[in-house]
Amino acid sequence: MVKLTEWRGKEIFRRYGIPLPRGRVVRSAEEALAGTESGDIPLPCVIKAQVLAGGRGKGGAVRFASTPAEAAEAARAILGLEFKGETVKELLLEEKLPIARELYVAFTLDRAARVPILIVSAQGGVEIESVADSELLRLPIHPFAGLTGYEKRRATRALGLSGPQAKSLDGLLDRLWRAFQHEDAELVEVNPLAVVGDGVMALDAKVSIEDDATFRHPEYADIRDDRTPLEEVAREKGIAFVQLEGNIGVIANGAGLTMATLDVLQQFGGRPGVFLDLGGTDDPAKVTEAFLLMARAKPAAVFLNIFGGVTRCDTVARGLVDAIRQVPDSEKFPLIARIRGNNEEEGIAILRSAGITSLHELEESAKAAVAAAKGAA
Repeated sequence: MVKLTEWRGKEIFRRYGIPLPRGRVVRSAEEALAGTESGDIPLPCVIKAQVLAGGRGKGGAVRFASTPAEAAEAARAILGLEFKGETVKELLLEEKLPIARELYVAFTLDRAARVPILIVSAQGGVEIESVADSELLRLPIHPFAGLTGYEKRRATRALGLSGPQAKSLDGLLDRLWRAFQHEDAELVEVNPLAVVGDGVMALDAKVSIEDDATFRHPEYADIRDDRTPLEEVAREKGIAFVQLEGNIGVIANGAGLTMATLDVLQQFGGRPGVFLDLGGTDDPAKVTEAFLLMARAKPAAVFLNIFGGVTRCDTVARGLVDAIRQVPDSEKFPLIARIRGNNEEEGIAILRSAGITSLHELEESAKAAVAAAKGAA
């Protein structure tokens, strides 16, 4: 999934004619000062960190300014801020509007029903996860019929809009729907959607593009806002690699086993960090490459949990041993291995001959990995 920061999402919105506040992106306090002094950025204005994480307002990543000097001061305070693992490098400065109400509108995919869905709520401006289910209206959209007048009228009633405001919402929903379809989006969200005067306006923009459709959208090829540097290296090498906030590295094969491994580590008090899915490789060199990538993340310990089917246990063991020999002694970490399946005995023998702890049961292995990580910490 390609996740776009707010300003990129609003560039898409602008192409589809969705009403937006006036403003622009800046990357320094000097740009913020110049933009507000020239009038390109109307005052008073709101200064928002451009990061993918939510809760910016509560986390001090959104500020207000009434003068150019205040805008520059706020920019200096936010730029470089570490916000939920992201470093703020860009700011969006926009005019502050007289908001009557804040609403929520989104198009996304209902994977259970296998259709697009429109979600609206009169409780906008807060994280949607905190809104009671009874306050959300979910309207499945037939993929062939598309967004209909009936569905727009139901959404309008749920939001309590009438007259010119209802007409404004009608047009906005049409444009959001077109953006959702034409951009191959998984999510197009406006939170909050502000009622301003006789119309509605998108104060925020959250847009996520389906990865498998990016060949139709070369304009998104260089956007890497949602990936860490190591995740980007892994992507270029064709390795499924994700960094979380924990300290235990996980190497498994297959999405189901990988997720189950994360769950069992948490069950025993561990904090899974980097996880790496080997998939169905039967190439020792590929295993070595993947493990060395894991080593660069500097985990406190690594838990290897492999079921040998297409991926043979001895293949994984050989690749692992080759990789460990390439890791400097000063950077080595505890490694707990559990390998079961095709050529299991050969794989275990290879690991144990290299001095690697190899256990048989999942719970026993997970507990050992958690203990090793705590000991290293």
